[in-house]
Amino acid sequence: MVLLPLEQADIPQFKADMQEAFQLGYEAEFGKSEEQILPEQDIDRSLSADGAAAFKAVENGKMIGGAIVQIDAETQHNSLDFLYVKYGVQSRGIGRAIWSAIEHRYPDTAVWHTCTPYFEKRNIHFYVNICKFHIVEFLWEHHPSPDSPEDFIGDGGEGMFEFEKQMR
Repeated sequence: MVLLPLEQADIPQFKADMQEAFQLGYEAEFGKSEEQILPEQDIDRSLSADGAAAFKAVENGKMIGGAIVQIDAETQHNSLDFLYVKYGVQSRGIGRAIWSAIEHRYPDTAVWHTCTPYFEKRNIHFYVNICKFHIVEFLWEHHPSPDSPEDFIGDGGEGMFEFEKQMR
């Protein structure tokens, strides 16, 4: 697996694969949903943010995952907005390889930030036990994130964990 910068031509497939991975993860917990769990506008907002960098994970010429990060060159407090592994190829160490490649690409990072829904036990395991992040906050209806849109449904109404990883 290699991690390469996302090219303009890759964006439609990147978005579709990411949306499918998030949708099926949500539906595995809550059942079929007619609502799009990860709206395209959320991906677009991340892709167009200041400091955004997007990557595709490629194996044997096929895109098998990817990530979007936000890099703050001044503070080096960077964020992982999205990391996904294409549905059907999970549990092969691809997420770990993606994250490792990102860490190596940004060695000056002081702190990484990310979040994941409370119900995503696999993601919580991945960030805490594999990537060595620490849970620093729990966001839910009585303690919401100021950045979450009013119509946010991606947490299934159960809240989100925020994570940090101190690098130095």
